[in-house]
Amino acid sequence: MNTGRIQRVAFGCIWMAAVLTLVVLALIIGLIMVRGLPSISWEFLTGTPEDLGRAGGIFPTILGTIVLGLVALLIATPLGIGSAIYLTEYTHEGMLTRAIRFGTESLAGVPSIIFGLFGFIFFVTYLQMGWSILAGGLTLALMVLPTIIRTTEEAIRTVPQSYRNVSYSLGATRWQMVTTAVLPSALPGIITGIILSFGRAVSETAAVIFTAGTALNLPRSVFSPVRTMAVHFYILAVEGISLEKAYATGAVLIITVLLINIVASSLITRLVRKQVRR
Repeated sequence: MNTGRIQRVAFGCIWMAAVLTLVVLALIIGLIMVRGLPSISWEFLTGTPEDLGRAGGIFPTILGTIVLGLVALLIATPLGIGSAIYLTEYTHEGMLTRAIRFGTESLAGVPSIIFGLFGFIFFVTYLQMGWSILAGGLTLALMVLPTIIRTTEEAIRTVPQSYRNVSYSLGATRWQMVTTAVLPSALPGIITGIILSFGRAVSETAAVIFTAGTALNLPRSVFSPVRTMAVHFYILAVEGISLEKAYATGAVLIITVLLINIVASSLITRLVRKQVRR
């Protein structure tokens, strides 16, 4: 087989893989939307669940999803970005950096149920936080931390070395070089990692059930238990309470994640355009 034919076959395989991925995504989203959208109304979005979720709305679960995801990001983002800056700008390759990267990659492969059991034993029981937003946020922060570290590290590595050299030539310290030259240039990649982490946090179920609980009441503080939309969807479907409400909750969850991704994508595009104009 000549080189041209091999290239065409490879292109065809890549094209089929991309199309197959889109088809699978469209089937999943389409099924949830077709069955869920007819049940969505203003009363459903703003009401409180009644009769264990068979009637009423899902407003407490929407609020719980957003609050829990934000708490997880508030904890994980500074830790993840700080770790990535240390790995890329403040140390040389060695045993320590390899150990940190190996630990990060291993942490990313741990099943979510293990995070849930750890969070239940350590945060809920040992530290006596109880089923709460804080315990759930800390557990989810541990889950998304590897994603933020790896994406931030890769984003920082894409910044040209000439940016650093120019900063040093102007008399900047290492910290000034990082904050004024590296981080602004890597910001789109960093934001992408944070948004991906938020998407995973709001769609998690097993770890949330063990640490944040399944309460249907509105949370009053970070020490209140809460139920997210993903957990609500899971409970309604698995326990056979109401498939109609389950699909509607799933549709709202998908729309929420899509809106977050669209907003983040537009934000990244604007940041990139501003940098190009400079």
